[in-house]
Amino acid sequence: MKKCWTIPSKANGEFVARIEDVLDVYARPHDPAAPSVCMDEKPYQLLGHARGPIPAAPGRDRKEDSEYVRHGTCSIFVWVEALAGRRRVKARRRRTRLDWAREVEHLLTVDYPEAERVLLVMDNLNTHSLGSLYEAFEPATARALAQRLEIHYTPKHGSWLNIAEIELSALTRQCLDRRIDDIDVLNTELTAWQNATNADQRQVQWHFTTRDARTRLRHLYPER
Repeated sequence: MKKCWTIPSKANGEFVARIEDVLDVYARPHDPAAPSVCMDEKPYQLLGHARGPIPAAPGRDRKEDSEYVRHGTCSIFVWVEALAGRRRVKARRRRTRLDWAREVEHLLTVDYPEAERVLLVMDNLNTHSLGSLYEAFEPATARALAQRLEIHYTPKHGSWLNIAEIELSALTRQCLDRRIDDIDVLNTELTAWQNATNADQRQVQWHFTTRDARTRLRHLYPER
């Protein structure tokens, strides 16, 4: 099913300011000292088979019973550096402030330890704040991490601006099209998708610019 992006018929100055802010980030050239990274997350339900599938055989497709067994939920975090063609995917048991903070720590200390700062594009979920770092770490550590982050929030109803959401859609089609009942197995599958996609060095070229927004989304701009 094709996804329909939600765009309000009317907006305000704050809405279009965030649109232009994110588009300006996407317009910047690749800079290893200040990489632009998008993040998004989605809930995922772990499901098992109530009865074992009947394997495929010559002249017969694999068969699965429609009944399933729930094994809880988790949250899948996706981090995308579009210009470098780099992705990192991780499933966590929950998506609390502490989970987001630990993901950010990994981003800054493992993924980009040499970067002076990371430009982070994401939605304005209540867990996505610098305050979460202080809830997860000692003040000195939290401050050191916060100083290396430059956060750019997408506006409400502006998820279409987040490249990580586009990658989540691809991930869902290519990797999550079957039942997975264990988070460790899920992470193994996610890592395999991540490594295969990164090996292709598939970059994301974003063509919609601030100039385009002022023309094609002119109806969203406040009247003066």
